[in-house]
Amino acid sequence: MLIAGIRRAAAISAVCSVVLFLGACGGGDESAPGNDKAAGRAHVDAMTREHANDSTEASAGALISPAREVISEDMPYGEVGDELVYGYFVAPADMFEPLPAVIMIHEWWGLNDNIRATADRLAAEGYIVLAVDLFGGKVATNPAEARQFMLSVVEDPESANANIRSAYEFLSNTAGAPRVGSIGWCFGGAWSLNAALLFPDSMAATVIYYGQVTDDEEKLRPVNSPILGLFAADDKGIRVGTVRNFEGALSRLRKDYEIHVYPNVGHAFANPTGRNYDELAATDAWRRTLDFLDRHLSKGES
Repeated sequence: MLIAGIRRAAAISAVCSVVLFLGACGGGDESAPGNDKAAGRAHVDAMTREHANDSTEASAGALISPAREVISEDMPYGEVGDELVYGYFVAPADMFEPLPAVIMIHEWWGLNDNIRATADRLAAEGYIVLAVDLFGGKVATNPAEARQFMLSVVEDPESANANIRSAYEFLSNTAGAPRVGSIGWCFGGAWSLNAALLFPDSMAATVIYYGQVTDDEEKLRPVNSPILGLFAADDKGIRVGTVRNFEGALSRLRKDYEIHVYPNVGHAFANPTGRNYDELAATDAWRRTLDFLDRHLSKGES
């Protein structure tokens, strides 16, 4: 079965070819939004305020089952420094040929059960999904821990860049995906845009849920990936003005993009474990996400 071959190849590539690839790539991309440390620290402060009263206890919205059977496994996808990095790999159970793939990037809580469940749901739609781990196996159980973990990435963006590069190469080379996209929420939304900056000519689709964005046209100019941005009108961490500036930059650069700002909802409206969860907005955002990925990953529209 195809997934068994991927599992065997992962064990080899994690300790061989990925190491060589990372060495060839060098350090971090200074154009990436995650590499502006001052802005990153300010963003951590904003997220701390937004999530101050949140918990990781799931609501009923987290219990949505995937539309069809999937197979999942914690699997190494690369090496950063001297450590193997493991992610949550999931694919349709009936996959017998390579499928388009999605790099899924977690919120500031880490690679928790909510992200794993969302990866299952997305894979059931006909994708290989690799939910990466930018926190080195740590999962926050409260906002204080999440703040600490997010700050560690802000202070060492080069390792996170290497992590994302490893994920892309794993999906392209080891899993054989014909096209690769990215999706992320909150902290992960910023890193989804970052993935498009790291692979400006080959990332096939970029989905950003209420993540930190930029209106720096020089940073955005190389990006050729279509972008879907899903934001909240009442978000105090990612303000509407910032979103509109991002949208304006994309428009002036004539990029392929869709931006949606949901009224009367706050940050993390799509997270069923948060106090701001809004079922109507989350359902509509998921529908838009699936439509967008279908066009640009499944059908390969440019």
